[in-house]
Amino acid sequence: MLADVGHIVVVDDDPTLRQMVIRYLEEHNVPTRAASNRSELYHYLEAGQPSLIILDLRLGQEDGLDLLREIRSHSDVPVIITTGHRPDEIDRIVGLELGADDYIIKPFSLRELLARVRAVLRRQEMGRAARARDPERGGYRFNGWKLERRGRKLIDPSEAPVPLSKGEYALLLAFLEAPQRPLTREHLLQATRIHEDIFDRSIDVQVLRLRRKLEVDPSAPRVIQTERGVGYVFAVPVDPF
Repeated sequence: MLADVGHIVVVDDDPTLRQMVIRYLEEHNVPTRAASNRSELYHYLEAGQPSLIILDLRLGQEDGLDLLREIRSHSDVPVIITTGHRPDEIDRIVGLELGADDYIIKPFSLRELLARVRAVLRRQEMGRAARARDPERGGYRFNGWKLERRGRKLIDPSEAPVPLSKGEYALLLAFLEAPQRPLTREHLLQATRIHEDIFDRSIDVQVLRLRRKLEVDPSAPRVIQTERGVGYVFAVPVDPF
């Protein structure tokens, strides 16, 4: 059983589906609130952060991706996005890149939705417990380098420490947590907690600074490579410890 999960919010402009989902989750001891648009969701967010948000990406006149981007600019609340069939595949991918924790495709089974809600809440709870035990445990090895999370220390292949700014550390950590996978600038902005009032180019500047510290030749990078049309990829294997 999960600990007390507080309440979750279902954001969908279809009143029939919304009530069906709420009724089912409530019957399974998951306190649930309803919102049909941005203003109703923000009413709940201002009253106190929910444990999870189920967000439909098709909200009539409103764009669910824009709403997800707004949520992620100031909150780490878990979000499960709901979408339609294959035509919305790109939206699902973008939603995950923007920080959604999971997705489910309409029409969905209420039993599957409940399972996904429980799984996301369980991961959230386990993460909180791990951070409480040791918030900066372990680290990563890559290409002869080592990043120690305790103390936020970067050690080069000759065992010399390399200083990192807060932004550089957050960016490197984002890369090390998703190695050899293309990451969009939007994802990296969120991961480094640089919000929308700062242009995307700020990530390019941070990447350039990080390359100067990690690369033998920053003008021909082998570690942090540019992924044309997407963003960047940390191209070398990473070994957590």
